[in-house]
Order: sequence, then structure tokens, then C-alpha cells
Amino acid sequence: MKVRSMLMATVGAAAMFAGSASAQEAATVAFLMPDQASTRYEEHDYPGFKAEMEKLCASCTVIYQNANADAALQQQQFNSVIAQGAKVIVLDPVDSAAAAALVEIAHSQDVKVVAYDRPIPDKPADFYVSFDNEGIGYAIAKSLVDHLKASSIPEGSGVLQINGSPTDAAAGLIRDGIHRGLKDSGYKTLAEFDTPEWAPPKAQEWAAGQITRFGADIKGVVAANDGTGGGAIAAFKAAGVNPVPPVTGNDATIAALQLIISGDQYNTISKPSEIVAAAAANVAVKLLKGETPEAKTTLYNTASELFVPAVVTAENIKAEIFDKGIQTPEEICTGEYAEGCKKLGITQ
Repeated sequence: MKVRSMLMATVGAAAMFAGSASAQEAATVAFLMPDQASTRYEEHDYPGFKAEMEKLCASCTVIYQNANADAALQQQQFNSVIAQGAKVIVLDPVDSAAAAALVEIAHSQDVKVVAYDRPIPDKPADFYVSFDNEGIGYAIAKSLVDHLKASSIPEGSGVLQINGSPTDAAAGLIRDGIHRGLKDSGYKTLAEFDTPEWAPPKAQEWAAGQITRFGADIKGVVAANDGTGGGAIAAFKAAGVNPVPPVTGNDATIAALQLIISGDQYNTISKPSEIVAAAAANVAVKLLKGETPEAKTTLYNTASELFVPAVVTAENIKAEIFDKGIQTPEEICTGEYAEGCKKLGITQ
């Protein structure tokens, strides 16, 4: 029995090696990201994906492209990486609806597609990896509502809602989560805006108009990410509003963390992109091997894995961001933010 067990283990190891080797025969994997409005793709997503691919498939070639919010450019990039021999494409689509055609093109040429961060509702990809976007929207809205109530802001007061891009299905999920978080809260939504391309200047321009329109009636802003939240904060500051009403965010960018430390932004979402990027790399390598990645759930008829993020405020920023090593005080607590870091116990 012992010899048989050893033999079986040897055969199993050989099979695993063979599968791994077949995945590494000059395989090409593409990582196509949607825009540069957020710094996360260059600073976190791509480095995280590349690092995990190097661990799992050292001989694989990774092609990185960013479409800069141009759906036509992304289609060109998609076709280009297929021409370059990509067998798996990790796609964060500029336009979630238009991406359905890209999935069809890939599948017609036996190329696998991993939807990344943003789902592709109209055509199932081979897998979907993301943080729980609807959960993010609900969490930031609920956090703001709890803060308004704790601050004795009376029911019936108004908030603004700034959503992400109307062509991004993930933005739609975040929007739905925000609606759920605000429903039955006792606070009314004064106005709502879908931000083209997630562009902070467009969010700022819209918020400036609402400040003129509603003035002091605005008691809070639920913004879908840190870029749009930062745009709203800039609009309040330009209008001379002091203090700025609480504004939400999402992504835990350096700028947003500094705004939380200074007291200008109320919350953000910590969702280290490297977590999702590493998961996407694992899925890509399994697909290269002809394996079926394990699904934790299903979204839009697509096998999926959705990670749970954490809400970050001034109260827990030290524990969630600095104690976990996501950012360092040396990077965040500079210049005008040094004193705020001391007050929050981030630095001595």
C-alpha cells in the first residue's frame, strides 16, 4: 500500500507538472484596463497581476494596455492582443455593453476572457473577478447615513449622489447599492449624476452647479469613488463652503486617504487591487491549463469570485491602512497632513 501510494503521488505530481508545463509554453496573457482617471491601474492592478503571473507562469508573456476611457481604442487593443497570440484576456471594459462583442470575438477564436472589476452583463465571460460592487455602494451610503444620524442631522435633510460612468456596469452596481443604502434612511436625494468616464473634473462641475442650486441644504455627498468624491470636495472648497459636508469615496487612493486625514473626506473603501489582480492571474493560469476555476458565486450568468472590501474612516484608518501595510506613514503623512496623522495616532 505504501509503494502504491508513493507511485500514485509520483504520477499525480507528473500530471501536475505536465499541466503546468503546457500552460507555460510561450503562453501570452493580456491585461486590458479601462482608463487613467484613476491611478490604481498603473500603481496597483497591473503590478499585482504581473507579480502573480511571474510566480505562477514565469515563461508567460503579459501584455498590458490601457484604453484611456476610449471604447474604440480598447477594441483595437483587444484585436491587437489576439493577433499577438493572447490565449487569455483579462478585460476591465470601458463600455460594459460594447464588451459583449469582444467576448464573442474572443470565443470565436478560442480565446478565454476574464471580466475584471467591471462585469459584462450581455455576454458571459469565462470568469468574473471583482470586489462586490453593489456591496461597496451600500457600504459607503450606509456609513454616511450612520454618520449623519450620529451628527444629529435631522431626517428630511438632503444629500447628493454622484455615480460613476454610465457605460460601466460596475458603476451601475455601485449606484444600486447606494440606492439601497439611502432607501428608508430618512434622508432625501436632492440630485443624482452619472459621471462620464468617471472624470473628476466633470463631477466637480456638476457638484458646483448643485451647490449653487441647493446651498446649505446639502448635508452630505455619496460619491461612487475617490475621484468623483475629490471633485465634489474641490467644488465645495471653491465655493467657500467650510466645513465641507461629509463626502464618501471608494478605492483608498493616496489623495483620498490624505483628505480623510485632513477631515475633508468622510470615508473610502479599502480594496487592495492586488488581491483581485492576483485572483485574476490565478484564474488566467487555470484557463491556460484547461482547468475550470472554482466559482464562489454567479453574476450575470458568469462564474464569479467577489471579494468583500472594508469601509475606512478617520476612526479606523490607522488599523485598516497603516497597520495592515497597505500604505506607509512616510508616503501619506507629508507636509500639511503630518499634524493630522499625529492626531489620529498614525505617527508619533
